[in-house]
Amino acid sequence: MAQPFTFEKPIGMRDVTPQAFQHKNQAANRFLNVVKQWGYDQVQTPALEYFETVGRASAIADKQLFKLIDFNGQTLVLRPDMTAPIARLVSSTMKQVPYPIRLSYYSSLYRAQQVEGGKPAEFDQVGVELIGDASGSSDEEVLVLLQEALIETGLTNFQVAIGHIHFLNSVFKEILSSEEDAEALRRYLYEKNDVGFREFVLSLELTPADRDRLFMLTELRGGVAVLDQAAELVYSQEGKQSVNELRRLWQVLIDEGLDTHSIIDLSVVLHMEYYTGCVFEIYHEKTAQPIGSGGRYDGLLENFGRRGSATGFGVRVDLLAEALNGLVLNKKMCIVFDSVRRKEAYDRAKELRSEGTYVVLQNKNGMNNLEELDGSFTQVETMCE
Repeated sequence: MAQPFTFEKPIGMRDVTPQAFQHKNQAANRFLNVVKQWGYDQVQTPALEYFETVGRASAIADKQLFKLIDFNGQTLVLRPDMTAPIARLVSSTMKQVPYPIRLSYYSSLYRAQQVEGGKPAEFDQVGVELIGDASGSSDEEVLVLLQEALIETGLTNFQVAIGHIHFLNSVFKEILSSEEDAEALRRYLYEKNDVGFREFVLSLELTPADRDRLFMLTELRGGVAVLDQAAELVYSQEGKQSVNELRRLWQVLIDEGLDTHSIIDLSVVLHMEYYTGCVFEIYHEKTAQPIGSGGRYDGLLENFGRRGSATGFGVRVDLLAEALNGLVLNKKMCIVFDSVRRKEAYDRAKELRSEGTYVVLQNKNGMNNLEELDGSFTQVETMCE
């Protein structure tokens, strides 16, 4: 194995420059401020978790987990997501806290990537989990909260695509003879591979009517009229109930003036296997992949010994910052001083900082000339004899 150059980083790891970090952190803080106003308390879980508990429950592919062995021979993983660790937290340390529980986070996640993948192996995510509320109101709450938080960051032209995993499962159960075929079709939908989906359907021994029903799944995208089509497509009570849940959810979005940022998309499938109800993804024209996703997961907490319905979402901070490319950074000025006027410069900086301005103090003896500061600050003030 070749010795890496001193400037090389592990595959998927990235440096963050000061300006990029400020963009990222400013977007995250604006987002979290809205989350806090909604009554969600921020938590932090360990970067390392046991593979046999959180690692398996996360539903992240085994090949994407960063694993290591501790001194006792236990296999550990760097946390690949936050939903499973929070489920563990709520079922252990917070076991005596009554439902419902509203939690938020801003944490780094780790997922190994292939050489040609071009995706980060470490990334920051902000998100919320509403645990212990089985009503449809919790789905409505997190979707309204999500969109209000995105708007507060300054994001425009985003779209939240909303589906329902029970609807898809109901259609597959009515038509397909094996779970293997259903899983293959879910994979094509997750990959947004309509051509592959269609070819696989054509390879199955189905009646023309059932084949057309499956083809229709990739076309159920739009407004409330899509739900009318969906209600005719599914026959089971469970399937129709999922459509009714989406109707109620859509009405809430209309009432809150957020339907313009939303679309019904009944082909939405997320990579996590634990989702059980409403699911959604967030898209923006400036990013090549969804900037976030979420949904209902009613069975995950039971894996940790405490039953509870739950719903939540996670937003990739790097992708949010990418979509917010025009975000105005906090203003930063520089005061250049000499030893004679040091105290005066420090007092001036203190005054400006109390007003919310970011101020750098620079002794003139530590630089060659003032031109070095051009472009680095919104304002340069000189206090020298």
